[in-house]
Amino acid sequence: MQQLIERIKRDGVVKPGGVLKVDSFLNHQIDPKLSYDMAKEIHRLFENEDVNKILTIEASGIGMAVLTGLVFDCPVVFAKKSKTINLSDDVYSTTVYSFTHQVSKQVLVSKRYLNPGDRVLIVDDFLANGAALEGLCDIVEQAGATVVGAAIAIEKAFQPGGAKLRERGLRIESLARIESMGEDSIVFCKE
Repeated sequence: MQQLIERIKRDGVVKPGGVLKVDSFLNHQIDPKLSYDMAKEIHRLFENEDVNKILTIEASGIGMAVLTGLVFDCPVVFAKKSKTINLSDDVYSTTVYSFTHQVSKQVLVSKRYLNPGDRVLIVDDFLANGAALEGLCDIVEQAGATVVGAAIAIEKAFQPGGAKLRERGLRIESLARIESMGEDSIVFCKE
């Protein structure tokens, strides 16, 4: 999606360790117009999949997921990274390793919100090593639901997650795919 690529070029900051900061427009401060345009593009890509649930993981994918749910006219569910007193014990859970935070966390979704027969589109801001996406797929499988695919804002194609999950048959549509990054450059994949 050219609009997203241009915004990454203009406002993205490459940090040491292969970290791309896009928090000024995507996942800390959110540009609603860009996010809405991204949601419309995701809808165009998956409109024939009979999506009835959007699933993401807290917290940085929620904004994008909510706008995607608006365009699809369906509920958005997010996997919580901690158990709170108002979350019942009747949950699907899996463990996900966070590259950004360098820790493994149990993520949870109430069994009330994912059901057999649901057609789930996973939405997230980044795909790098694929751990979050694998964990969300595991939760959907536990529910007996179907993952119709994953919509990702930014994929770091130089990391193994996307290729590994595509080899397993998961349909992944990334709005911007990065081939390589350095302190002074971001090279995007030519599609």
